[in-house]
Amino acid sequence: MPTSFHQSVIDEFRANGGKVGGPFEGGDLLLLTTTGARSGASRTTPLGYVRHGESLLVVGSNLGGPRHPGWYHNLLAHPVVRVEVGTSNFEALAVPAEGARRDELFAHVVRAVPGYGDYQRGTSRRLPVVVLERAEPEGWQGPGEVRTLAGKLLEVHTWLRAQLRQVRAETEAYFAAPGPAGAPPGLGLQIRQRCLAFCQALEFHHVSEDGHLFPGIARHHPHLTDVFDRLADEHRTIARVQGDLAALLAEVHITDPERFRTELAAMSAELNAHLDYEEEALLPLLADVPWPPVPPGAAISS
Repeated sequence: MPTSFHQSVIDEFRANGGKVGGPFEGGDLLLLTTTGARSGASRTTPLGYVRHGESLLVVGSNLGGPRHPGWYHNLLAHPVVRVEVGTSNFEALAVPAEGARRDELFAHVVRAVPGYGDYQRGTSRRLPVVVLERAEPEGWQGPGEVRTLAGKLLEVHTWLRAQLRQVRAETEAYFAAPGPAGAPPGLGLQIRQRCLAFCQALEFHHVSEDGHLFPGIARHHPHLTDVFDRLADEHRTIARVQGDLAALLAEVHITDPERFRTELAAMSAELNAHLDYEEEALLPLLADVPWPPVPPGAAISS
């Protein structure tokens, strides 16, 4: 839970379009909502930020304390966060910067807000610099206005395919780039965070399908029992591959890049074949089901 002071800042921020007084008056402030690494509960924290191109930078200073702040551990476990800036809010992918890029970005932050330099000098801990970038895959274009459940399902599938393509593209770019001599094997945080976000979104999608979408359709189409049995079996197969990926993502750095590459290729093959089959079987059944759902008793306008 936020402290009473933090909660008062959060309330003032939301009531005044992102403007607050007191010690934050005149500064650049955002609200970062993370998912608890252990609790799974939403946690909102007011943080100063610095712009860098299209991205926002936040620093895990913890006022120069000896430990990383809780929100930093949360975003390592759940990379997709919610950001509120002024009157706007959006989902972002949170990626801690590494190596020389971290040093470059931290220098950029200190030029804008010199106090972060004081925090770094006050602790032996290397203050993490986290880049908040839009969570959508690069070049993502949705299918436009969605009016049916078929369109919604296709939108989700298109997003999942785009996320998976981007993870694979970043992985292949890593393997193609010459690494520093003598460097230990390992994949970077950019790849880890995006892949973990993708895996968590995929798991949520399949759980929702198994718990709600598939049973609802099956009640009206009992002759499709074999179809739903196959889809459920494919979900289990993908979950097993996903579990292997999750084991590799458990550490901050992926320490077995070749195995990760192999598991990612297996995930890609299984998932794309599954999505193709699901669309062939279900889209015709959902083409006339309105989206968003019509509340019970509501009139449907023509």
